[in-house]
Amino acid sequence: MLTTPPLAHRDCQSVTGILARVGDKWSMQVVMSLRAQPHRFNELKRAVDGISQQMLTRTLKGLERDGLVARTVHPTVPPQVEYRLTDLGHSLAEPVRHLGEWALGHLPVIYANRERYDHAAG
Repeated sequence: MLTTPPLAHRDCQSVTGILARVGDKWSMQVVMSLRAQPHRFNELKRAVDGISQQMLTRTLKGLERDGLVARTVHPTVPPQVEYRLTDLGHSLAEPVRHLGEWALGHLPVIYANRERYDHAAG
């Protein structure tokens, strides 16, 4: 069995910002929305339920900065902007999908544990 050596403290510190992006609610919804095909801004806004225009703009800029999303401006009047996952973004989408499936599959157990804990904490 192949095992991965534990991360050194400095390694954990270096990935903190990246893990914060991966753990961000909006970022992961945008990544999953772009998984199948590119979208324009308003299409993404409709696909990501509850996100504000300002938060979507911030999220897209962060994902673009990290190289997970590419932004393409088409020379039309008015200009059309399209967002798509990069290869790096696609490589993130798959483990995120698995994590989402795990969460959905374990929701009843997690809710039961929370209820039991909250009842005991009274």
